[in-house]
Amino acid sequence: MNRREVPTDPLSALYEPILRHGKAPFVVAQLGQSLDGRIATPTGKSRDINGVSGLDHLHRLRALADVVVVGVGTIMADDPQLTTRRVPGRSPARAVIDRTGRSPRDAKWLRDDGCHRIVFSENAAGWPDQVDRIGADGAPDLFEPERLLAALVARGHRTILIEGGASTISRFIDAGLVDRLHICLAPIILGSGRPGLELKPIDGIEDALRPRSRTFLLDDGNILCDCDLRSAETGAEHAGL
Repeated sequence: MNRREVPTDPLSALYEPILRHGKAPFVVAQLGQSLDGRIATPTGKSRDINGVSGLDHLHRLRALADVVVVGVGTIMADDPQLTTRRVPGRSPARAVIDRTGRSPRDAKWLRDDGCHRIVFSENAAGWPDQVDRIGADGAPDLFEPERLLAALVARGHRTILIEGGASTISRFIDAGLVDRLHICLAPIILGSGRPGLELKPIDGIEDALRPRSRTFLLDDGNILCDCDLRSAETGAEHAGL
């Protein structure tokens, strides 16, 4: 799949908004979880929670993005490559939010494969020379989502994938910066473990976000929810209160 062509399969409608947005930046967030809203077991195990179809979907999003963003917790838990491998297409630039420099310097995301690598970090020690470190000025608000996004746009990245973890995705949603949210529901129940999104507290159901949403059934029983957060309104707004 060319990163600027709509896939010719039943899921093409899912990806078309990403390709046709005409907006800079355009931010997509993707979260995989169980039916009971868990993203990991109590010990932090989360790899392959959504199976083959969920992985294929994630790699399609990478192929369509200019840059993929994760927090350092995702690096520590999974050591992801953050490259496009399961579908045709180019790999995106990789950006890691790592204020104190916790990422191992031999982590897979740091491999020199020709892709732009960015770290948001106040710690200058040990990063490869080719890594674009943002944070040398020690600006107190550098790690606010708005500033992170502005830095990526300034480097030419228009389509931005926030891949994880859940706390990073939640911060970008709370800041009102996410255009589309993809939630992939695996047909499993963990019963315990780490929850998914944790947004700012609300007082009642009427304050919940109600985005326009579409659902897609993936091959192995996963359900993909595509939420248009730009259309989101609270229950009170929906009722005209």
